[in-house]
Amino acid sequence: MKIAFVGKGGSGKTTLSSLFIRHLATTGAPVVAVDADINQHLGAALGLDEAEAEALPALGERLPLIKDYLRGANPRIASAETMIKTTPPGEGSRLLRVRETNPVYDACARPVELDGGAVRLMVTGPFTDADLGVACYHSKTGAVELCLNHLVDGRDEYVVVDMTAGSDSFASGMFTRFDITFLVAEPTRKGVSVYRQYKEYARDFGVVLKVVGNKVQGQDDLDFLRAEVGDDLLVTVGHSDWVRAMEKGRPPRFELLEDVNRRALRQLQTAVDATYELRDWEQYTRQMVHFHLKNARSWGNERTGADLAAQVDPGFVLSEGVAVNA
Repeated sequence: MKIAFVGKGGSGKTTLSSLFIRHLATTGAPVVAVDADINQHLGAALGLDEAEAEALPALGERLPLIKDYLRGANPRIASAETMIKTTPPGEGSRLLRVRETNPVYDACARPVELDGGAVRLMVTGPFTDADLGVACYHSKTGAVELCLNHLVDGRDEYVVVDMTAGSDSFASGMFTRFDITFLVAEPTRKGVSVYRQYKEYARDFGVVLKVVGNKVQGQDDLDFLRAEVGDDLLVTVGHSDWVRAMEKGRPPRFELLEDVNRRALRQLQTAVDATYELRDWEQYTRQMVHFHLKNARSWGNERTGADLAAQVDPGFVLSEGVAVNA
């Protein structure tokens, strides 16, 4: 199951995504955690110190390796250099599984030990001074989108992505790559403004969107969120001494997280698991192709010097039953 956490900057989406990752780890489920935010804080939220977080391999810096592996023996892709962030898989492509070992995970993922077990953590890498004026952050998150396009995940397998803040994720088709999207919103006008944007943009793509109210302090806050987002409000989270200790770098054992917040995390998992029955792999593949053709016309053909529409395999549908490798 693929899960995105989105929200405005400072809403608490990284904190909540890290809590959800910790919760999933306690169930023994396999988890791949991905930090796709321009501000790379997920590693620290999962307990890594500054040196450990800085040492994590950046997906964006290993894009040639990722492309070369995923291309496999797909005859429609002439070379790894002609692959772009939206290139879809086809017959002969190599696919990624959550539970497996492969060269992409070997190069880009690192295990993070948590109270309940271990998760794989992947990061896009920070936006550096060298990138200013010459690069777009989406060139880094493109590696995440390419991996999601080639990912086959099943029931009780989880890929949790901490997305970049605001509505910036709509600069690519990555917002359609998830089974469910949790939008973290504070009980303020600014807090729900991103929700309205996301709801409007995602309306035509069948995105399952649920709101997680954060920093809710009382009935007035709860009433405000209910009035603003209606039935999309799934659960609310209030003050947490556990989180405050974690943010100081001294997290207690996860089992000591407040009961009310543990119940909220279980509600999130229940919502995630319920979307499994809604999966439509044909629609998922169509959307993948839609954004690939859009990007090809907009900039990809010119940049690569190739007709990227020819990369689309019209008979291929990504699904759990498709072969992993050529």
